[in-house]
Amino acid sequence: MIFTGILAAGVVWCLFYNYISNAALLLLSICAAGLFLWAGHVKEQRVEIDLLAGSSRLSEVPPLLKFLLAVSLMACSICAGRPVIGVQIAILLMLISIIAGGVRVKTYLHMVAVPLSFLMISGLALLWEYNPADKGNLSISIGIGYLCVTKAAQVRTMLVMARALGAVSALYLLSLSTPMPEIIGVLRKMRCPDVMTELMYLIYRYIFVLFNIHDSMKNSAMSRLGYIDYPTGIRTTGRIYSNLLAYSYRQASRNFDAMESRCFDGSIRFLDPERKWQPAYVAGAIFLAVLEWLLCVMVR
Repeated sequence: MIFTGILAAGVVWCLFYNYISNAALLLLSICAAGLFLWAGHVKEQRVEIDLLAGSSRLSEVPPLLKFLLAVSLMACSICAGRPVIGVQIAILLMLISIIAGGVRVKTYLHMVAVPLSFLMISGLALLWEYNPADKGNLSISIGIGYLCVTKAAQVRTMLVMARALGAVSALYLLSLSTPMPEIIGVLRKMRCPDVMTELMYLIYRYIFVLFNIHDSMKNSAMSRLGYIDYPTGIRTTGRIYSNLLAYSYRQASRNFDAMESRCFDGSIRFLDPERKWQPAYVAGAIFLAVLEWLLCVMVR
């Protein structure tokens, strides 16, 4: 997370350079880096989304309602013409997940920090562009020209990052309040192909299985001084991942044999719990949709 914090500070500095004073920009960059560093240090080794979804206070809301709300807000964020709309959606959905859903602030930020890391790298690629002349707010000479950050690149990057942030927040609202079997049940009601939904569930399920196997292998290697120095750590990491690949192939074969022995006919069935469409849930979803529409109108 140290690298992510430094990256966040650099992106914030380049993104808002010449928009605000240098003192305010320095403070904002330090806050962005500190937020990533603070969110990265959690006691849990890994936060499983299904555990949070099952214990969420929003788990009793019908999954179809949450799915439609998340998709509509994600579409609103992607189609937004100004960055502030995506930021508004992200803040609104974060508050809903924390206040209404009961997710801890640090846990939420820790989970959002993962996609934001990729977003920061993409932001750097969008900000810096080659130019034969020095025509940017920021520029670095590379001998044959300049790497520049222009005002147009800043505006474009703000819009792209705000859209992505709002869309990611909408997906997190859904995933942190709805277990995966319920999401698959919604997709089946919408006539998604069985092959797609079953692959989604199996991939999602075995990601955590492989994570647990990786942790066991790494702990075993650490207890045998497999990371005593850098060269040894590199060799140990290579062996762990090669063994993990071999294990995944063996486990896939055993799981398929187990499914065949239980008369697997190409369809994985789940028990869909009944969620009542209470008027308060519907009214809340309509209120959020109307509120976001009003915010979009006010911004325009």
